Amino acid sequence: METRHPRPTPYPRRKHTPPFWQADKPYLHEHNISDARFRLLGYLMALLAGAINAGGFFAVARYTSHVTGEMSHAADMAYLGEWRLALTALAGMVFFISGAAHSSWVILWAKRQRFRGGFGFSMWLEAVYLLLFGAVGAIVADWHSGSLPVAAMLLLCFIMGMHNTVITVLSGGSIRSTHMTGTATDLGIEISKMLYYNRSNNPKLPHIHTNKPKAKLLAGLLAAFLAGGLIGAWGYHSVGHYFALPVSAVLFVLGFGSIGYDVKLRLKLMLVRRLQQHRRGR
Repeated sequence: METRHPRPTPYPRRKHTPPFWQADKPYLHEHNISDARFRLLGYLMALLAGAINAGGFFAVARYTSHVTGEMSHAADMAYLGEWRLALTALAGMVFFISGAAHSSWVILWAKRQRFRGGFGFSMWLEAVYLLLFGAVGAIVADWHSGSLPVAAMLLLCFIMGMHNTVITVLSGGSIRSTHMTGTATDLGIEISKMLYYNRSNNPKLPHIHTNKPKAKLLAGLLAAFLAGGLIGAWGYHSVGHYFALPVSAVLFVLGFGSIGYDVKLRLKLMLVRRLQQHRRGR
């Protein structure tokens, strides 16, 4: 009796998985964003975060992106019995979280309404709040009196929470624009892989893969944040609170692509519906 051999099963096709930074669907255009444009967006967001953080330090005497520092400062002040300072530091953390929640809510709301410009709209709102900060600082003569510096600090914490959320959600948690501690840690891990691979030729040891594109991205983010800090410090010492104007302008430009696409799409839909109604009315 002839034995039939089972047909060899073909190798399963690998499912195409999008790059790590497309985990939450890019928003800038109707087409998928390229790797180069994504890197550029990450660098720009890190640069703007550095500028806001450094410029804001000279305005409110506090680094508003450092949630870790605020929590440590709150603990120190609570131990010393400086409850007002401790509560102020905790309020900064709460406002940072509130800004992140506000930005995320805007993005989720836009998705539910089938808009693709939620990220851009969040950038525009951040730019408006930053303009409010700059306008108040430019108008008020005695900036460092009363409770105004505390309110300004809390507003900057809120803005920084929004700023960090946009690129965090867009990259699926792979990039943080305001927190360089995690970025430096990830870069150190990749450097250790490079050194381990170069210094070990023992075939019994496991092969370590180095993610060089990720390492370049992390190094670029650190450099962009540092460059933004220099620009923000120079800008505040040069023009004062007016330094918020160019930063807001860049945010408006970054968000214009996605919002403009939504507006164009909605206008086309309105035009098509009116044409259909006009034909039915004949």
